[in-house]
Amino acid sequence: MVLGMSAAPLPAAAEEPDLIFKKSTVWKFLTPDDKLATYGIDDPDVEGVACHFTVPEKGGLKGMFGVAEQTSDISLACRQIGPIKFKTKFEQGALVYRQSRSLLFKKMQVVRGCDAKRNVLVYVVYSDKLIDGSPKNSTSTVPVMPWGGEPVPKCGDFVTD
Repeated sequence: MVLGMSAAPLPAAAEEPDLIFKKSTVWKFLTPDDKLATYGIDDPDVEGVACHFTVPEKGGLKGMFGVAEQTSDISLACRQIGPIKFKTKFEQGALVYRQSRSLLFKKMQVVRGCDAKRNVLVYVVYSDKLIDGSPKNSTSTVPVMPWGGEPVPKCGDFVTD
């Protein structure tokens, strides 16, 4: 079971992700299986970009009751799905989505930046722990491309200093 977003208010964070599918990876007797779950989110500040991430979800008794600490293995893929329109300016490393990955301390975060030289949006997913952190991460890039005759915005024009 994936725990919901943290209770702290988040600036322009994406809404709850859409579950695309789950696939069992380890069979458990009489309790939920361990699974890989794939979710989709839309960037709340950049129209025309969607990201998909896959996270492991522990089963067993702890998973069944929502108290299992989930691992930090998360993959990410983001793509342009329509004309890109920036709704607001953003800082490098701006939060796109955050989700609890344990009962107390671990959070998964998707953040966004801009490679202005190449006009590419850069998304990074990582898991952190308040106590000791986690180096596991995944990166995905979205080149800002023409779409249906729309003018191509420059992501660097929307990054705050």
